[in-house]
Amino acid sequence: MFLKPILLLGTLSIGALSPTSSLAASQSEYNKISENFKHNFHKQLRKSKVPGGAFVIVEGSEILTLSTYGKRAKGGNLNVNADTVFRLASVSKTFAGTLASILVTENKLHWQQPIIKYLPEFTLADKQQAKEINLGHIIGQSTGLMPNSYDNLINADVGMEKIINKFSELTPMCKPGVCYSYQNVAFSFIQDAIEQQSGESYESLIQQKIFSPLKMTTASIGYEAFDKQSNRAEPHVKTQSGFRKVKVKPNYYKLAPAAGVNASITDMSKWLIANLGENPGVLSNRVIKDVTTAGVRTTKELRRRDWRTYLDDAHYGKGWRVYEFEGRPLIYHAGWVAGYVAEVSYSPELNIGMAMLLNGESRVIAKLSSTFWRDAFKHADTLAKNNG
Repeated sequence: MFLKPILLLGTLSIGALSPTSSLAASQSEYNKISENFKHNFHKQLRKSKVPGGAFVIVEGSEILTLSTYGKRAKGGNLNVNADTVFRLASVSKTFAGTLASILVTENKLHWQQPIIKYLPEFTLADKQQAKEINLGHIIGQSTGLMPNSYDNLINADVGMEKIINKFSELTPMCKPGVCYSYQNVAFSFIQDAIEQQSGESYESLIQQKIFSPLKMTTASIGYEAFDKQSNRAEPHVKTQSGFRKVKVKPNYYKLAPAAGVNASITDMSKWLIANLGENPGVLSNRVIKDVTTAGVRTTKELRRRDWRTYLDDAHYGKGWRVYEFEGRPLIYHAGWVAGYVAEVSYSPELNIGMAMLLNGESRVIAKLSSTFWRDAFKHADTLAKNNG
């Protein structure tokens, strides 16, 4: 089997390629799509004045293109490179869903277990409905709670114990498992189940089960780990006068499953490759199928500005979104937290995936990803027609 080269572009240099790897790169049908995306990525980030970013496109077990742009901090001298660490925000949910699913396959957790087994202090205005919410509802965003319940208290830096007590005042919108209800606080209740059942910390277990075996050497959980990183991207928020550097907000790090992961674009290439089924010793096909099986329908996604032209349907799996992109399955998740945006997506059909990380809050990321998949699927149709 030929190996494709890892192309380190943007602010990085391209290493010497062996004849074998050069030949392999030329065999990919998606090289032109990748190179066009690289050009567009740099153009759009420059146009939007985003301080810095990185992206990677993988095919199977190999990297087609990895490229970086700009600075770790606006006005600074340090470039973003392949190992610069960003906050993943809600892309962290893809790791939480996968970790929980791994424990389910090991018979250490069960999706039907009620959350009150692990979090007995949790209740709702309707105590019976609180008892009916299980781990599958928690990780599948189908608890029936009001969307983003008590995110405002996380923003206000209220302690988790007080927030959990506040749930007793809530009346659900619907019964568990019936309607889509995106959560950060309730989603992170899965941490209690994972830690109690395994006897280990969430951070330790995700390191053992995912980061270490996938050799995600810069990936970590939490504010302290991010703060210790010397090679990290600083956050920037959009103002009327352009992007402004701000301090890292630790609030959402309280919710490790929902928003606690830090990683570089090199790490994200390894995460994508594993999710494409290329590392079954870490992510089995059973786990991948479990987390990407469509659950509740998410009609709000169909109205997303840069995606609505292409989406026929949308559901939530277990920590992943499951899109139908002009009739094709697309596995996806985005993240946005004070000064950072991230996206990760892959096509099981085309066997390619793409991730982007930016250190500035910009909607350009959604435009870039939707047009990438439009072009990739269109290219696949052209190839099929020509080969047919």
